[in-house]
This record gives sequence, C-alpha cells and structure tokens, in this order.
Amino acid sequence: MSKRKPCNRRVQIERSMRALINTNHAAVINIDPSGLQVMINWKNGKQILSRTVSDALCDVAHRWTIYIASICVRQDGAQYMKSIDIRPDGVHLVERLSDVLEHFYEEVKADCNPNHRVGMGWLAVPGEKTVTEAQLSFLLTSVGAWQQVKVDSCAA
Repeated sequence: MSKRKPCNRRVQIERSMRALINTNHAAVINIDPSGLQVMINWKNGKQILSRTVSDALCDVAHRWTIYIASICVRQDGAQYMKSIDIRPDGVHLVERLSDVLEHFYEEVKADCNPNHRVGMGWLAVPGEKTVTEAQLSFLLTSVGAWQQVKVDSCAA
C-alpha cells in the first residue's frame, strides 16, 4: 500500500490564489510621471478593487510577463508608443518588479524621441500571457496615460 502524500496547506492556498488571479485576469499597470499604479483586468481594462484579488496578486510570487511602453504624442497630435515585452527568469513578488525591469525601462526610454514622450508605463501580467500592442494601448488609455502633462525633457 502506498503512503499518502501529506497535506501542504501553503501550496493549496497559493494554488487557489493563482486560480483567483487567472479568473479575474488580474495585472498591475503603472504609469509615470503621475506615479499611478493600479490593479487592472487586462482583458477588459476595468480596475480591480477586490481585496482578495489584491492579496493574491501581492502576497504570492509569480512568473511575470512585463510590457514596458514609452507613451508619445507627435506635434500633429498623433498618439503612438514604443514597447517591449520581457519575461524575467524566476518568480518575483509584485513589490520587487521595479528592480527587475529598471534596465529595460531605461532602454525603452532612451529609444524614443524625448520631445514626443508624454510618459512611461508598464504592465505586469502574472504567468506567460500574450498581450497585443493594441490591448496594451487600450489599457494605457483606460488609466489615462495619454492625458498626462508632458514631461520636461530636461527633468526626465
């Protein structure tokens, strides 16, 4: 007769938290220079206000897919963005993400025209999910990234 595997309550709780995140399509979006950082449903662009989803996203380490975008507006008023996606190795807590993406953030910032740049933003999705550039643009619009006051190129 085989020995039964012991109950591991921590693993069960983490599994249920990941399921909660997946059903709510939870992600973290951050825009600068306003410093706005919110939890958002990356499928429909609505802000998530649930405490349980927040705890599930922040208290458990995840593998992340991170999209970093430079938000720009040309002189003629046309909006555009330059973005990259990265998948850092290992699992990270949401509070440590800024350390992970700092190098890539500066790389994207340097790649765009500073006269056009309105701000910078990133979207962190737990797991290996694919978000199109159109979806990323929609999500940035839903949190007001294009309506920010233009960053002074000397201060940035």
